Amino acid sequence: MQTWTALGLALSLALVRSSAERGPPASTPQGDLLFLLDSSASVSHYEFSRVREFLGQLAAPLPLGPEALRASLVHVSSQPHTEFPFGRHGSGAAVQDAIRAATQLMGDTNTGSALAYAKEQLFAEAAGARPGVPKVLVWVTDGGSSDPVGPPMQELKDLGVTVFIVSTGRGNLLELSAAASAPAEKHLHFVDVDDLGIIAPELRSSLLDALQPQQLRVSEVTSNGFRLAWPPLLSTDSGYYVLELVPRAESGTARRQQLPGNATGWAWADLDPDTDYDVALVPESNVHPTRPQHLRVRTLPEEAGPERIVISHVRPRSLRVSWAPALGPAAALGYHVQFGPLRGGAAQRVDVPAGSNSTTLEGLAPGTAYLVTVTAAFRSGRERAMSAKACTPDSERSRAPRPPPPPPGPAGRGR
Repeated sequence: MQTWTALGLALSLALVRSSAERGPPASTPQGDLLFLLDSSASVSHYEFSRVREFLGQLAAPLPLGPEALRASLVHVSSQPHTEFPFGRHGSGAAVQDAIRAATQLMGDTNTGSALAYAKEQLFAEAAGARPGVPKVLVWVTDGGSSDPVGPPMQELKDLGVTVFIVSTGRGNLLELSAAASAPAEKHLHFVDVDDLGIIAPELRSSLLDALQPQQLRVSEVTSNGFRLAWPPLLSTDSGYYVLELVPRAESGTARRQQLPGNATGWAWADLDPDTDYDVALVPESNVHPTRPQHLRVRTLPEEAGPERIVISHVRPRSLRVSWAPALGPAAALGYHVQFGPLRGGAAQRVDVPAGSNSTTLEGLAPGTAYLVTVTAAFRSGRERAMSAKACTPDSERSRAPRPPPPPPGPAGRGR
């Protein structure tokens, strides 16, 4: 009996030693992962089946469980539809089977409505979402939407949702870059529908990183600031945070901010444009020792609005307005031109897509002075504008008659 006891003790010590050599177990991903699937008529049946298979392959190896990672699938169509909510399936294989069983709904591509639906019905705590866990959205799209995507997507990012976008090649780069979480090169993928499997391992790894607990995240990056968010790591009674911001430029000034233990976010402002900053979140606690978290963020280049407005081709009822466009990495997402009579009256607006820098204004009144304002809209949500005055000629003014040609002179005499 003593021999078996000694042997058991030796085996136990060996197991403990082996476990210590391997180090502590990796933290289990936890959070809520929402797949947004374009199920509208703009997607062919073949593309839909390929995307559905891709999402199933993406989900199969994920460590899903009731107290860990949960997944949900929402269709984009005329009306949003939940294929399955968070918590229904407790394994990656079960989620894969549920995704494969999804059928295409057809209808319009109302992605904005689906995003607003996700915010209210799935990600909101009032709807049963778990507070304090990471939230991730994976949107697979063919590139188009029948309704605006920007405002509802920004509301999700304001909640702390990390947004990954996979476009099958027909999307607008500037619009999708603005919709994805920053930096866009990490969260936005352009890939042919037949090559989706190629990005699956890399995207799955990025998802797991985003779903790790105790993760410091950045959002709302502009030319002079950004917002930080993190899950609850402390409480008011257990400690406090020290937030440090250090510019990479030698001439920059380091900044430091102390926050209470119940804080889960902070916005830095008045920063330099086009600059790298090292961020450190240091939890200070004797009750729950937690390692510091680090992040590097680059602010956007300074946004420059339209310049040198030129009015041309002026007619009694129309004119053309042109401007020097906003160029560079902070190029505008688009422009809108507003015009109205200087002496009062209804103003009108014309939207101009990014890449264009002129438009013709029609339906004007003859003999009227107008104020024309060109506004550039940027991914940060801010706008830059410039105005100019223009006056249409009076259509009833008759043209002055041309003077008659002079009479011919005397004929030359021959010599």
